[in-house]
Amino acid sequence: MNAENLVQRLRNDRAWPLFGTISTRAIEVHAQGNLPSNTLMQRAGLATAQLAMALTPHAQTIWIACGPGNNGGDGLEAAMHLKRWGKRAVVTWLGTPELTPPDAQQAWQRACASGVVVENAPPAQFDLAIDALLGMGCQRKPDGSIAQWLTLMHASESPILSVDVPSGLMSETGQWFKPNTPTFNNAQRHTLSLLTLKPGLFTADGRDAAGEVWFCNLGIESMQKPDAWLQAGTATSTPRPQNSHKGSYGDVMVIGGAPGMTGAAVLASTAALHGGAGRVLTAFLDDADHSAVAAQHPALMVRQVKDLAFEHATIVCGCGGGDAVRTELPRVLSTAARLVLDADALNAIARDPSLLKLLKNRAAKNLPTVLTPHPLEAARMLGCTAAEVQMDRLEAAEKLAQHTQSVVVLKGSGSIIAQSGETSVINPTGSALLATAGTGDVLAGLIGAKLAQGQNQGQKAFSASCEAVRTHGFVADTWGTKGPTFDAALLAASVR
Repeated sequence: MNAENLVQRLRNDRAWPLFGTISTRAIEVHAQGNLPSNTLMQRAGLATAQLAMALTPHAQTIWIACGPGNNGGDGLEAAMHLKRWGKRAVVTWLGTPELTPPDAQQAWQRACASGVVVENAPPAQFDLAIDALLGMGCQRKPDGSIAQWLTLMHASESPILSVDVPSGLMSETGQWFKPNTPTFNNAQRHTLSLLTLKPGLFTADGRDAAGEVWFCNLGIESMQKPDAWLQAGTATSTPRPQNSHKGSYGDVMVIGGAPGMTGAAVLASTAALHGGAGRVLTAFLDDADHSAVAAQHPALMVRQVKDLAFEHATIVCGCGGGDAVRTELPRVLSTAARLVLDADALNAIARDPSLLKLLKNRAAKNLPTVLTPHPLEAARMLGCTAAEVQMDRLEAAEKLAQHTQSVVVLKGSGSIIAQSGETSVINPTGSALLATAGTGDVLAGLIGAKLAQGQNQGQKAFSASCEAVRTHGFVADTWGTKGPTFDAALLAASVR
């Protein structure tokens, strides 16, 4: 295999740069200016054909569905190689030679010269489908033959290999062009991202759509700054010095657990303990007797909020806070040395401009703050809808980080960590096992623990948040190898 066509499986032991459409186009134009005509498309087609052979070495009939643009040109180039290698390459093409972009037109001519025949309909049976219908620049929902062919692919039990991005998926955002939300009947989905890795493959619907992601840079090493990073997916562990004590790892104070929601504060507190905080103090926002909690969790120090001093501690505020948290927020926002805001604390700030002002003032005082909203909570703070947040999760997280002058962890499939002045990070770990009540409280407590421990090492809130989010998801990813499994969900108490 030529060096310029080295196809890599995305492994989780390193970070990967991600590039949006504008950045990728700039890299492409620069590369084309230094290469003979059609070179990138030829490399893309060869890489696609090589991966197809590696994924399904015994396939006989391979259906290559080609669209009218350059994505279809990549497919035509792949078909030429597959035919030469003895495969039955069945091509369906929606292009017109005289109207096709120049590179794709040249690919069509090369394919025809090699004996590739364009069929009028897909084969009745196929061992692999290659989706080369709509690429990165797609700006419309699939319709007509494209929609029909995609439906046929997704209904099949045969593997699917998408060229660059799954057709109908927005490469920037990971959203489907509505109403094209396919039903996946098989798990054998692969995507070969070409030239650059696209953010939309790793967040929102992208993770389901792309399946296993592969990458070929087509021999182009770009020095351009990425639009985001896909962080490594392995949890890290730093050995602790023997000559240390609980004071070496910071205090976390959890404020939450309004009437009927005690469990949220307990989950956050125990997560902070398991996450390595030196001490955890828990202040419930009700008047109940919590001696039973103290007896069940003796490592937690149950206190009254009024008795806590925030000036040197890491505060986790809002987990199950209800309306009662609103009263405590002015002092928390004004004095907490390090702060994680979750759930009801975020909702209270969204409703009260005076609290938002106090939040922004923290940045001026160099007091680190991390917000951990789910899409609806982020929408309330941005004054939009959750659907609008999900339409572009990366942009929404960055906008909220700018708006609040805080680190933002936008939870969901492919959680986003954003902060003004930092290149945003998409987290690859975690799964739908975490889609249960309480796992967000666990994450808030874990971030609090990382912040508390990082104070003595000069670790930034941004990097501490990235580490906590990665570790949180890693638990779900490895749960089946460490303990009992559940059909669909992982209990929050198990994530600690």
